Amino acid sequence: MTKLDLENSYISLPTDFYRFTQSEIMPALELLKLNNELAELLDLDKDFLLSENGTMFLGGQALPETTKSISLAYAGHQFGQLVPQLGDGRALLLGDKICKDNQRRDIQLKGSGKTMFSRGGDGRAGIGPVIREYLVSESMHHLDIPTTRSLAILLTGEKIVRETIQPGAILVRVAKSHVRVGTFQFFAIRDQQDHVQRLADFIIDRNFQTIKTKKDKYRLLLEKVVEGQAKLIAKWMSVGFIHGVMNTDNTSISCETIDYGPCAFMDSYQEKKVFSSIDQFGRYSFSNQALVGPWNLSRFAETILFLLSDDQDKSIKIAEEILLNFEKIFNSTLNEITSKKLGLPYASAHSEKLYNELLVLMELGQADFTLTLRSLESVVRKSNQNHFIENFVFPEIEQKVQLNNWLKDWHKLLEIEEANKETAVKRLRSNNPIFIPRNHIIEKVIREASEGNFNQFNLLATALKEPFTHNSSFVDFYKSPKKEELVQQTFCGT
Repeated sequence: MTKLDLENSYISLPTDFYRFTQSEIMPALELLKLNNELAELLDLDKDFLLSENGTMFLGGQALPETTKSISLAYAGHQFGQLVPQLGDGRALLLGDKICKDNQRRDIQLKGSGKTMFSRGGDGRAGIGPVIREYLVSESMHHLDIPTTRSLAILLTGEKIVRETIQPGAILVRVAKSHVRVGTFQFFAIRDQQDHVQRLADFIIDRNFQTIKTKKDKYRLLLEKVVEGQAKLIAKWMSVGFIHGVMNTDNTSISCETIDYGPCAFMDSYQEKKVFSSIDQFGRYSFSNQALVGPWNLSRFAETILFLLSDDQDKSIKIAEEILLNFEKIFNSTLNEITSKKLGLPYASAHSEKLYNELLVLMELGQADFTLTLRSLESVVRKSNQNHFIENFVFPEIEQKVQLNNWLKDWHKLLEIEEANKETAVKRLRSNNPIFIPRNHIIEKVIREASEGNFNQFNLLATALKEPFTHNSSFVDFYKSPKKEELVQQTFCGT
């Protein structure tokens, strides 16, 4: 076998943290998609991965003798309710390795069969959720949003029954870590403080080495995770992304977007938009993401309180002070990003006010979130407001007046803060994507893939690599859906 340099650092932890797991034998493994760019980063031989032996490795069938595949144990709050034991019910960790950028990353399979944590499930995955995660996670990466990534898709030769009958598939996923808030909860609720501490030390060594030798490293760990999650969620909000299932078992300690289930990008802007078929009360709606984030982080803080100080009251005070920073970090990050989306060089109270006013007008006018912000470029570049105004459909004339007034205020602030027109255009173009993986297009791609046609999937996988650059070959992917194409619900697919 080609040298893979694959290790499994997680098995340095006690066996309570995982179960040794082998991928189930699939009838006919076939490599459908290999992410060449990610294979290069992982320092994996592309020719090997494209070979028959490489397909077997990616399917978990032929691993190096020096490593053992495992499934991880974790608990989690699901829609606010604590479930003491969840774990990898259809996933296994092949191992981890040092990549070309000197970052250690996990390689994990999803859909590879039953595990000790399957809880009655079949451990399989259909082509639908696998394609969705591949496209959305890779899009997030190219939008510069921290995320797990997708190395490969394999067909298994099986048929999987979910909402429909689909071809079976395996996703090969890559992450800086698969440790979650729920991993800490698993041991905290069992009062296994020694395991909580070992897990904290493991994740510090793995993902936060700059604080490893600090006396107050556990306090710094909480600070790092709160900061990372606040910035992550701000970035989601800046592109209209809705995660859909922000359970604590889906909240990564390495602050990457993880577990793409019923996720989606908004078309027309709606503050309380929900896509997930199981989110009946809007807990994880678009705007609630900034509220759920600190709630999840509070659950993390609870698990490590004893590490912050020997005095419980002092520990609580330390944790509360750190958690209170979430809102400040989130707001400042979002304001910094959205000021640039308005073409402005600096974040300010004025830019924040302008952006929020635009969101209100977008919801009233049923304006497409992505295309409306992108069209600001033509207003500056061509001095033509029509392309921007055409995004809005207002029921009342008063709202059209409000939009015109907004444009005047925006022009005025732009003139004050940015004298160079070309610089403003460049800033607008580089911060407002023209491409997002739209829900109706993903659904169409999934339907075609279920029938064995992967042409549109491959085209979309190419288009997502340049989300800020207009390409005439991909113009159909840029358009908002027609009324009959709208997708209102997405499904986990588990």
